[in-house]
Amino acid sequence: MTLDKAKVESAVQVVQRWIVMRLRQRRFFSVREINEAIRELLTYLNNRPFRKRRDECRRSLFVKIDRPALQPLPAERYDLSQWSQARVNIDYHVAYDGNWYSVPYSLTGEAVEVRSTPTTVEIFHRGKRVASHLRSRERNKPVTQNEHRPKSHQAHLEWPPSRMVDWAAKVGANTAQLVQRMLDGKPHPEMGYRACLGIIRLAQKYSPARMECAAERAVLTGAISYKSVKSILRNGLDSQPPGIPPASRPSPEHENLRGPEYFQ
Repeated sequence: MTLDKAKVESAVQVVQRWIVMRLRQRRFFSVREINEAIRELLTYLNNRPFRKRRDECRRSLFVKIDRPALQPLPAERYDLSQWSQARVNIDYHVAYDGNWYSVPYSLTGEAVEVRSTPTTVEIFHRGKRVASHLRSRERNKPVTQNEHRPKSHQAHLEWPPSRMVDWAAKVGANTAQLVQRMLDGKPHPEMGYRACLGIIRLAQKYSPARMECAAERAVLTGAISYKSVKSILRNGLDSQPPGIPPASRPSPEHENLRGPEYFQ
């Protein structure tokens, strides 16, 4: 196979150099014009007899050897796909490429494989396809099929939205209010479980007191998201009183600065 590959590459190089050599002095004014010139020279080269085998040429060998071995092209265009592994979250969604795609709720916590193409996202569990979605080009968007949701949430009775709020209330009233706002902002409350669990983990990482201050600041400023609260804590903004804008410095006096009276 290595020898055949080398012969093919050598033949391509011969054709390329032969055609380029004959066209190097010509000027073309459109792609169509140069393609016609290349096609004319390529036809001549394929029909030109070999030096040592005058009764054979490239075209005759193709008709005799290659054409009978050719098979028809596939009916469908080939789709380049990428595979990756993921784990189903408690909201029965799989994170992929900045979005969340649903699977049957019974697979919560299971390891799955994700196959993506430019247009679709397919999810497999133990070699069997369990979900197929049109690929979303937006960011942070849940893509959910209704049939994947649990009937009456029977499988998620231990994780109702009220449990999330009650759990957050153990940190403080502000954290509970923040979690409630996060759940209310989702089409389905389960879609906010991932972020709510992140908020509770932040309270464990920093402290309940800091989490309460960060939650208060997030609610007052409308920054209702896990990333915003995490940024508040990481940058120490929870220690600053919320709602007080930073003092603005007066403009320095200078002869080139014009006041409002100049435009009257």
